[in-house]
Amino acid sequence: MIKDPFARLGLDREVLTVSQLNGRARVLLEDVFSNIWVEGEISNLARPASGHVYFTLKDSGAQVRCALFRQNAARVRQALKDGLAVKVRGKVSLFEGRGDYQLILDTVEPAGDGALRLAFDALKEKLSAEGLFSAERKVPLPAHPQRIGIISSPTGAVIRDIISVFRRRAPQISLTLIPTAVQGREATAQIVRALKLADARGFDALILARGGGSLEDLWCFNEEAVARAVDACVTPIVSAVGHETDVSISDFVADVRAPTPSAAAELLAPDAGDLVRRVESLHRRLVMRMRDRLMRDQLRLEGLTRRLRHPGERLRQQAQRLDDLDMRMRRAFERSLNTRRERLIRLETRLAGQHPGRQLAMLRQRLDSLAERLPRAMREGLKTRRVQLQNQMQTLHIVSPLATLGRGYSILLDERGNAIRNAGQTQTGQRLTAKLGEGELLVRVEDNHLTPVTLSLLD
Repeated sequence: MIKDPFARLGLDREVLTVSQLNGRARVLLEDVFSNIWVEGEISNLARPASGHVYFTLKDSGAQVRCALFRQNAARVRQALKDGLAVKVRGKVSLFEGRGDYQLILDTVEPAGDGALRLAFDALKEKLSAEGLFSAERKVPLPAHPQRIGIISSPTGAVIRDIISVFRRRAPQISLTLIPTAVQGREATAQIVRALKLADARGFDALILARGGGSLEDLWCFNEEAVARAVDACVTPIVSAVGHETDVSISDFVADVRAPTPSAAAELLAPDAGDLVRRVESLHRRLVMRMRDRLMRDQLRLEGLTRRLRHPGERLRQQAQRLDDLDMRMRRAFERSLNTRRERLIRLETRLAGQHPGRQLAMLRQRLDSLAERLPRAMREGLKTRRVQLQNQMQTLHIVSPLATLGRGYSILLDERGNAIRNAGQTQTGQRLTAKLGEGELLVRVEDNHLTPVTLSLLD
């Protein structure tokens, strides 16, 4: 750690801008935390078109933003997704534009057993490429060993099981325990030292043994240093690490792999019947594994064969695709041309319908029709009005008082021109005017008979 980071950055009483502050903070963080491992859970995973990967790494109490740029993201084997527990390596930095604290990553590995499995596969591939697993390097086990060295923990069931097998099957064989830790940080160095010591003691064979456990518990037998120490041994080695389903790097490097520590002891102290059964078992297992391997290789070969295509076939497919695209383009062009032609015809039809000459001809035709209909309508209208006038004149004549007067009746009017309707409206000697059908008479009332007088309509 830097004892005085502010002095290193040249900060005294200088007044910084925000950009300067973020820039110096970035330098400080990248200098102090230049290469660290952090474990957590992925969330808010984002993959923009640039190929970079951004996500938040969190645990139960905190979170930090992470950036994995494209060139490093291409090397990540594990498919990243939200909720995945990972271990990441990188440097702490600062995104100056927003002042965000973040991790710039160069490695992302699954956490826990997944990370160990990736490391296991990587080391296995590396050592296999170097030839450490090849059959040519294997040393056959002695048919009748006399001195056997056992590299294992001095406590536990493993050493007791091995001793029990030898006592039962080959009590004449001398056993020597080279004690070592078989788990933990110190186990790797102790196993390497024990292998060197045992190889120098001149044993007929060695047993490297440990009981079962998790991949993490057995990890010291997957270390490169242990693998190379096993490979360097001249003495034949039987690797018996874990249960039958457990496989370690030391199993591949050793001359013989035993499924269990007891089986390792039986390999070095077999009787005739056991030897025959073992050979038959190994033969069956070999055949099964070879069949499985051949089947996997055949499937892989078939897959590669399907994927491998002749350039001429690719050219033919591209030519066919080009022809298809050309035909599709022609059809699309023809459809577009037909659509535009139909639209042009519709527009021409509408334009012809709106032409001024045609409109003028239609208006002239309508005017001629109206001019022809107008006199006839006027005649019909005058005729109708004349008949109506005659009917009204006749009706008016019927109800006119003049017509009544023309039939011999008269109307008596007093001096003020009011009509006399009964004799009670007159007085004796009063002068009245009698209007006749033609002319009028000036009369005088001689007597106004107030009693009704009956007139005969026949007179």
